[in-house]
Amino acid sequence: MALILNIETSTVVCSVSLARDGELLGLKESRDDKSHSSLLTVFIEDVLSSCHSDINDLDAVAVSKGPGSYTGLRIGVSVAKGIAYGTGCRFIGINTLQSMAYAVANDMLYGTHSDNILLCPMIDARRMEVYAAFYTTSNQPFKDIRAEIIYSGSFSDILQDYIVWFFGNGSLKCRNVIHHPHARFLDNIEPSAKSMVKIAEKAYNDRHFEDVAYFEPFYLKDFIATIPRKNIFS
Repeated sequence: MALILNIETSTVVCSVSLARDGELLGLKESRDDKSHSSLLTVFIEDVLSSCHSDINDLDAVAVSKGPGSYTGLRIGVSVAKGIAYGTGCRFIGINTLQSMAYAVANDMLYGTHSDNILLCPMIDARRMEVYAAFYTTSNQPFKDIRAEIIYSGSFSDILQDYIVWFFGNGSLKCRNVIHHPHARFLDNIEPSAKSMVKIAEKAYNDRHFEDVAYFEPFYLKDFIATIPRKNIFS
């Protein structure tokens, strides 16, 4: 009977959910990226109160560990660590991109599994850069998180063999650049504490806990790369 608080602050969305045994009990979120520091603790109190729960009842706190914005991740992780230290509950780190992929696989594809479809969540970095990863429709990693500079030939090796659904704020950079017939785009897909619920529950049951003292989020760090010259005008 695990009671888990989920915290998502990796992008402009500040989101908090409470779940018991993998079932959502309460959710509160906002898209005001300038207010994470003031909203997060209020959202936590509101969600706990609306679900008639106390912070000391928590079995675990799960936090989105990135990639994402430095400020947002720092706020979310700091609050989550404070809760873990203060209550003694378990601490779980959730891959932001995997959580987004889970939401699409279950909420938009309705759990339908296909061997020729891949999901590619993207988080905006800067200029034409994104952080991206690929997942199967059963939410299994296909290609690890990488920083990518988007150009017309991006992901052509994967698109040759798979239909790929691109989504997340980073995918906006791809719409007018990637024109492969296997490329598909989904709008308005953002990280949410709601989509962390099932992943956090599985991590809890599998006892995949983080060491609070040494845990560090996956910040979006400076990334410098060049596009191969032969692809510049492709």
